Amino acid sequence: MIKYIGSKRVLVPRIAAVAGILRDRLLSGEAPTALDPFCGTTRVAQALKREGFTVTASDMASYAEVLAATYIATDGSRVRRSELQAKLDHLNALDGVPGYFTQVFCEEARYFQPFNGARIDAMRTEIERIAVSREERAILLTALMEAADRVDSTTGLQMAYLKQWAPRSFNPISLRMPELVDGPGVAHRADANALVPTLEPVDLVYLDPPYNQHSYHSNYHVWETLIRNDAPEAYGVARKRVDCRTVKSAYNSRVAAWRAFESLVRSVKARTAIVSFSDEGFFGRSDIEQLLGDAFGDVVAMPHSHPRYVGAKIGIYNPKGERVGRVSHVRNREYLFAAGEGVSHVLPDAEAA
Repeated sequence: MIKYIGSKRVLVPRIAAVAGILRDRLLSGEAPTALDPFCGTTRVAQALKREGFTVTASDMASYAEVLAATYIATDGSRVRRSELQAKLDHLNALDGVPGYFTQVFCEEARYFQPFNGARIDAMRTEIERIAVSREERAILLTALMEAADRVDSTTGLQMAYLKQWAPRSFNPISLRMPELVDGPGVAHRADANALVPTLEPVDLVYLDPPYNQHSYHSNYHVWETLIRNDAPEAYGVARKRVDCRTVKSAYNSRVAAWRAFESLVRSVKARTAIVSFSDEGFFGRSDIEQLLGDAFGDVVAMPHSHPRYVGAKIGIYNPKGERVGRVSHVRNREYLFAAGEGVSHVLPDAEAA
């Protein structure tokens, strides 16, 4: 799975455990349903799928849609893996053909070594030729994106690249079969606030919107360009897509974020909810608890402390490589909120609101 500042890698086991308790103790039926409208890399959506939920996953990003199509919409039990592996082997055998990706992200910038950039260019072109379905295209693109992530030269964000090449960047790129999950699911690319009112009711909704000013479109612009394959005009040292100047989310605005979140919570049709919130966000804990209580009934808060992303440990540097500022803190406090009638009775060890 790609490096991601919003990743819930550490919290996924806890989220899955809470979802499992809600499924077993509060939800009825043999096929529980779940919605993740800010799915990102799909870590949480995958965990919910493994817990037996039929998951609908969505996000605004093109790369997130591809990941959701691979890990959520694709039923791993129905995939012809030998045929897919043959295509992965074919892609791995290609010689490099330098193109837009090499020029912009390896020469004008230094996200990848040029020899890997040329192979990424060649593989990206070939995927469009050999993929015979949306599902297969998504799986091959996911394999390419994850392979590129293993040989990049960043701290995880694509707002900048490392001054010196990361040791992993010298490794030759190599595609692997994604770890597909059995079972059905649905993938969308849509604005969460526009999508949610149109969907059928679900048993569980997981909400993890962007809670601060950091734009995922800008932070992961390389993946957006890789998936879209659209060779956009680029600007700045980071060679960001020119649309990074205009593509914004209400959730990245201190003024607009709460209004958007409140509208989303009040419009979602779900019996229970799990919400992630970091103390780096715009919202206050008490405000979230009040809103979830009004919308769902009982609320339970579960705190967790974890290290910030690796860039916070490295520090703040100017383009000359000089350290220019102090990092305010290196650990975050994050909360999981579970909401729904009866959650305080089935999650007795947490902080009940």
